[in-house]
Amino acid sequence: MIHSNWDKKETIKQVTCVHTDAKKYVVENVLTKGKVYEVKNETDEFYFVVDNKGRISGFYKDYFQEVTG
Repeated sequence: MIHSNWDKKETIKQVTCVHTDAKKYVVENVLTKGKVYEVKNETDEFYFVVDNKGRISGFYKDYFQEVTG
């Protein structure tokens, strides 16, 4: 149950939500376009971020762009 401690993990990077246009899922309830989110973990396909409800959730990487600088 490694995911149960992700909210206490150090942020590994920040990403900006670039869209919430999901074909299959409803993401506009938990993500806001233009908002910066803290990434707590990532895989090849997903970012696990602290969403608008304050919970760790996994989303496809194509919803985000990495914050640089």
